[in-house]
Amino acid sequence: MALRHLLRRAWMRHRHAEEYDGEQRMARTADVVIIGGGVVGASVAYHLAARGQKQVLVLDRAGQGLGSTGRATGGFRAQFSTRVNVQLSLLARDKLATFRDEVGTDPGYRPYGYLFLASTHDQLAALQAAVTVQQDAGLRDVKIVAPGEVADLNPAVPRDAAIGGTYSPRDGFIRPLEILRGYLGAAQRLGARVEFAAARCIVESGRVAAVRTDAETISTRCVVNAAGPWAGAVAAEAGVDLPVRPVKRQVAVTYPTTLLPEQMPMTIFVDDGFHLRVRDGRVLLLWPADLPSDDPFDTTFDVAWLDGLLSRATAHIPLLRGVEIDRAACWAGLYEMSPDRHAVLGAAPGVQGLYLANGSSGHGVMHAPALGQLAAECVLDGAATTIDVHALRPARFAEGRLNPESGVL
Repeated sequence: MALRHLLRRAWMRHRHAEEYDGEQRMARTADVVIIGGGVVGASVAYHLAARGQKQVLVLDRAGQGLGSTGRATGGFRAQFSTRVNVQLSLLARDKLATFRDEVGTDPGYRPYGYLFLASTHDQLAALQAAVTVQQDAGLRDVKIVAPGEVADLNPAVPRDAAIGGTYSPRDGFIRPLEILRGYLGAAQRLGARVEFAAARCIVESGRVAAVRTDAETISTRCVVNAAGPWAGAVAAEAGVDLPVRPVKRQVAVTYPTTLLPEQMPMTIFVDDGFHLRVRDGRVLLLWPADLPSDDPFDTTFDVAWLDGLLSRATAHIPLLRGVEIDRAACWAGLYEMSPDRHAVLGAAPGVQGLYLANGSSGHGVMHAPALGQLAAECVLDGAATTIDVHALRPARFAEGRLNPESGVL
């Protein structure tokens, strides 16, 4: 009996070992894993798959559109103060023009314009300097506007509200969730997989070895960090110092009103950053105030912010006096901020097989078509080739070579 018992135990151990070895052999693999299924990660997945990359897997910690993408206001502009940001916008704009034919959905691009308004000569000089950069980078339709022209572009702005500004008619608006839906759907049709699970990158001997979720470990040699506001934490788990942090921004929404037209340009007052647009018959009011919180990832709407916002809204746009805020429709979201407010794009220093597509600092949705293509080039070709993105290299922080930040654009 004792011998039979020992033999049975040995057989069971052998059987379990075979099952374990079979599970190991059957463990999933992926050629490229993208951590983050927002609009940037979706664009990366599509552009990889469109170039023939097999076994692309997107892992997102939340449901589709439940991160920062779904909380974006949908602005699109090429008016920036650095060459690389202007060129990202121009590449994205070209891709938006063919988006419906390419992926099958309407990105909602509507060229209603962006109007920046200055109230001091220093602000106007900064805007004028930016126009020089923009035109040199290829933005030909931007122009400096005189005070008398402001009312023609947005009659709701009082005639004495600005001493001048800048305007680009092909800036405008997009539909973030439609761009996300388009890229994810097209990527899946080309063979990419999209799953919802939190994931961390596993590094062995200085290179990517796998990603791990709560349920499994997936073998891979290539990971793209597209985790938005969570990108710094994802990078840290892989041993990479990525100075990207979440910053809360809020949007106030009026009840439906016909006071302002849907075609009104995004109008931005440089002195305090207040800006507004119309979407679906409601006015969206924005003001980039600091919103301290014990939780850096908190997206609870801070009602106390409304007082400062509304005083600015009615001072800048008197027509809004008496318009009520629909508090149930207001929301807060997270920007993924880098120290110089520019994206971080390329191979991560010190970890072979890890790529970064992070830190867009509030411009992720508008630049996603470009960033996805450029990130795919980094993975497949070793470097981005469509435009020069040296200014966005991850190593710039350690080098102390940050991009200039004007504080205006």
